Parts: sequence; structure tokens; C-alpha cells
Amino acid sequence: MPEGHTIHRLARRHARLLGGERVSADSPQGRFEDGAALLDGRVLTRTDAWGKHLFHQYDDLWLHVHLGLYGTFRDGALPAPLPRGALRLRLQGAGHWLELRGPTACEVMTDGERKAVLARLGPDPLRRRPDREAFVARVLRSRAPVATLLMDQSVVAGVGNVYRAEVLFRQRLEPYRPGRDHDAAVLHALWDDLVVLLRAGVRAGRIVTTRPEDRERPAGRPRRVDAHYVYGRAGLPCRVCGTAVLDTMIAARRLFWCPVCQA
Repeated sequence: MPEGHTIHRLARRHARLLGGERVSADSPQGRFEDGAALLDGRVLTRTDAWGKHLFHQYDDLWLHVHLGLYGTFRDGALPAPLPRGALRLRLQGAGHWLELRGPTACEVMTDGERKAVLARLGPDPLRRRPDREAFVARVLRSRAPVATLLMDQSVVAGVGNVYRAEVLFRQRLEPYRPGRDHDAAVLHALWDDLVVLLRAGVRAGRIVTTRPEDRERPAGRPRRVDAHYVYGRAGLPCRVCGTAVLDTMIAARRLFWCPVCQA
């Protein structure tokens, strides 16, 4: 599933391609015909992202998209290719097109309905003025493991399985420890590291969480094999202590962690 940095990058890209333009909208698949008709002929005035939720504003209406596990966007310069397969939504402006396939959510909503979606979400580390204290307060109120809370979008928006595993390792936090058993200072440091990692993801377009000194090849652009500390590395030696990385299921997703560094 795309994590928060990807959705913020998409919001910025869509603004560059179609922002300020009157768009044509259709649903070749047919599953979004009514929504596309509402958007057709309107001007894309703004794009925005909160966590894993993408928004386009068209006058007084908003397009809300959650990609989920299988959703994807494609774009390109006009002319647009012939529609193929399960194409949920196609947008065309003066010079570019966008295609959306397989999202979990694709809906047109009012501003009030958009605010209701945002009210259910926790603070997003990528927002201009993110609410760190709201995140800390929510964690300290919970008995759930910190690894579960990081995947709860009502606690923190935009963190997915990769960032969860990596930030817990970087902060040397044991995944099963209840949220309320942490010091506020520890949670402040956890949040601040999330801000650093997610912003780096927006800039690079990929998730790289390792420090140069912990990579097999410290210099140059990080290779894929050097990008993560623990994610996807079950059975391999920890980059810091050499212990075999473990994996387990927490919050219905596979978590990777080091039993020594995160004891």
C-alpha cells in the first residue's frame, strides 16, 4: 500500500499537470459515471493530501481517493491512450491526462464531508504544522502495542508497514510495548524521526531509512539492498548488532524487528 510520502508526491504532481485547468472527466469502466459527470467541465483549483488520502478540489466539490492496496495513478502528455481494462477515472486537461485504477475509495464529496474524513484521521507528519502533541497524547492513552498504534490512521496518518518497522528500529523501541508505557520524550523523538523520514521520502520518491555508515556501500546513491534496516530482511543479520532479524504479525501486517537492538 502506498505510504504517506507517495500520496503527497501525487498531490503535488497532479497540481503541476492539471492545476488551474478545466478538465474533462469520464469513467470508462462505468463504476464512477455519476462522480465523473459531476467533475466534468470543472476547474481543478487545488490538490491536497492527508496521510493516505488524496483530494482534488473542483470549485465547491472534492474528489477523494484512497488507493488502498491495488490503486494506481498513471499520467502523461496528450493525446491520452485508448482506455483499457478497469479504468475507474480519467481526467484530461489542456496538455496532460491522469488515469486511476483499482482504488479502495473514489468519491465526490462536499467540503463538510471532506472535513468529516479528516476528523477521523490522526495528525500527518507531512503537514505544514503537524500536531505532534496530539500524536503523543493518543499513544499515551492506549494499552495497545506501539507497533499497532503506528498503523492506526486515527493515531498518525500516513505511516505504513515500511515506515513503522524502520522508525521503531531507528528509535530502538520494542514493538509489543504498550503505548502508555512510553515516556513522552521517547514519543517526541519517534514523531520527529517520522517527520525526517517521510519528508526524505517525498524528496526522493522512495523510502530510504539507513544512515550511510550502516550500509554495505556507504558512498553514492543508496542501493535497494541498503535502503532499510529491518523491513524485508527476516533472517538476515541486523546492520547494527549482527543478530538475525525476526518477523511477526502485528496489526494484521508483517513486522520486521531486531530482538537485541529493540529489546
